Amino acid sequence: MQPLLVFDLDGTLAETAGDLIATLNVILARESLPPISLAEGRNMVGAGARALIQAGFAKASQSVNGERLEKLFGDFIDYYEAHIADHSHLFEGVSASLDRFAAAGWRFAVCTNKVEKPAIHLLQKLGIADRFAFICGQDSIFIDGKAIAKPDPRVLIATIEKAGGAPEKTIMVGDSVTDIRTAQAAKVPVVAVDFGYTEQHVSTFAPDIVISHFDALWDAVETLRARA
Repeated sequence: MQPLLVFDLDGTLAETAGDLIATLNVILARESLPPISLAEGRNMVGAGARALIQAGFAKASQSVNGERLEKLFGDFIDYYEAHIADHSHLFEGVSASLDRFAAAGWRFAVCTNKVEKPAIHLLQKLGIADRFAFICGQDSIFIDGKAIAKPDPRVLIATIEKAGGAPEKTIMVGDSVTDIRTAQAAKVPVVAVDFGYTEQHVSTFAPDIVISHFDALWDAVETLRARA
């Protein structure tokens, strides 16, 4: 069985904060609420669109839940899909890293808390969707009739299975406490990038290894395999 790398998307494979915050500000403007700057919003985008909308409202000392949140979430997704790669781009070194791992026989998957359809759309726009054996979003895996998402470890295990991998031959790559906790709960080694979306430095959450550029991923993975 081939070894597998499972990547988070936003803040890990791609810099997407510009388009996400721009979309949030469209929603906030419709609600007569002040905009969020990219600098203050960048670390708000890692938990999914609903949480981002709630964070935008909280900045204005307001809250939103229930049906109203679901309506705004739908509006957010509609606008975001139409502007999904206006500013978004792969982080430096991603394509070359994927090439190197693919040549060595690795398979790839994505496990993101983005909704599946825009996740696939974004990866298509970025030109790498076909590199992944499976792309898992927050609405891709259902257990007992309910969608599951990170940090539930079952979503990572399901992603691994659907990508044709095995947990003992998998390494997770992410940028946030959510990714790290998911991998740890699934008993999968995790490499954390330190250039993504997190209010605290990723080392705080005790990933197995922290890297600052995709050029370092190969050596990080080799180190984890040696440990195993």
